[in-house]
This record gives sequence, structure tokens and C-alpha cells, in this order.
Amino acid sequence: MSRLLIIDDDTELCTLLIERLAEDGFVLQAVHDGKAGLKRAISGEYALVILDVMLPGMKGMDVLRELRLRSSVPVLMLTARGDDVDRIIGLEMGADDYLPKPFNSRELIARIKAILRRLDERRAGPDRFTAGDIAIDTSTREAWVDGASIHLTTVEFALLETLVRNAGRSLTREYLTEAVLERVLGAFDRTIDVHISNLRKKLDSHREIERIKTIRGSGYLLTLRKPGEDL
Repeated sequence: MSRLLIIDDDTELCTLLIERLAEDGFVLQAVHDGKAGLKRAISGEYALVILDVMLPGMKGMDVLRELRLRSSVPVLMLTARGDDVDRIIGLEMGADDYLPKPFNSRELIARIKAILRRLDERRAGPDRFTAGDIAIDTSTREAWVDGASIHLTTVEFALLETLVRNAGRSLTREYLTEAVLERVLGAFDRTIDVHISNLRKKLDSHREIERIKTIRGSGYLLTLRKPGEDL
């Protein structure tokens, strides 16, 4: 049974989710303020953290910022409906996905299972893949660019793996959303674009080389560059 943590000051919601997720085999533990939630989240005890944006003591974004400095545990953010700013900021800071309140518990469970399934699939598949100067190890969820290690979130790693497996091919936003997030791309869904932006920054930070190109009207493409190759 997977142990999950929810950090949310809505005690009634937490109680309902504890009962509902138990029906699907999850053990959900709740903390109702940011500081205590951060301490529990970095403990390494949980497979995934559900994090509300609005929290007493320490705001959700601050919790996420501190958490990402110490842990790569998957994080699903809960945001106010219609608040696109919080969603984008959360994704840019390393959240794996988000869900606006109020939400259907079935949708939450589907998002949780999709994130955890990505972790399991990477651990079960072939270990090592390379594309030019980029290498990934699915068993340890490690990635390297030109020999230098880079730290990736769960979704960023899944996205990079998809790009590496399809290096040199243009992949549409629709394909990437379905392959990486396991859902259909919505009309105003910018989630995959924010993750691409975050991944691009990490890949290009070691050397000023654009490794993920935007193909106008099509999607994104991972370029192939040999180790040590200059511009």
C-alpha cells in the first residue's frame, strides 16, 4: 500500500480523502499547516505529496520551494479554480501536476495513479538510454548532460525520457501530454509547456546550447549533439 501525505488545512476534506483513497489501497496521512507538512514531506516516508497552495504558518509555494531543495518526491498541487498564476508558478517550482479546487475525488485518484505509474514503469524498464550527449538511467531516475548530472522532478524525467526515446523527431503537445501526463490536452492546458520550459533550462544550463527546439505548429524536438561538441 502506497503511503501518501496531504498538506491542507481543510480538515473535512482531508478526512473525506483519507476514507476515499483507502478504498483504492492508499494510506493517506494529513497535516494541516505548512511547517509541519514540510517536515513530514522530507522524511522519505511518502510516495507522493498532495500540497494545497493556501496554508497557515507557511504558504504552499514556500513549502514546495523548500521541499524541492531537499527531495524529489512527487508533488500534486491543489490550487484555486481559475487561478492560472498559482498553477504555472507551482509547475515552474517543481510540482509534478496540479488540480483546481473543488475537484472530484476520482480525478485526484487518477492523477495520483498516473504519477506513481510513471515511477513504476521507469524502474521496470531497460536501464539506460542515450541521445547525443544526454544520458538517462530509468532504474535510478538519474540524468546527465555532457557528463554532468542534473536534478529532475518525476515529470521532468518522464518528459526527458520520452524525448530521448524519440530524439530527432517532432512530438506534438497532444502526444507529450498523453504520454507523460496520461491525460488529454485541454484547450487552455499549459502544463506540458511549463515542464518543457523547466527541462529546457536544466538541459541548457551547463552550456549555451538549445537542446529542445520548438517546432512552430507542430510541437517539440530534442536535437542530437555529441558529447563535447561545440556550437
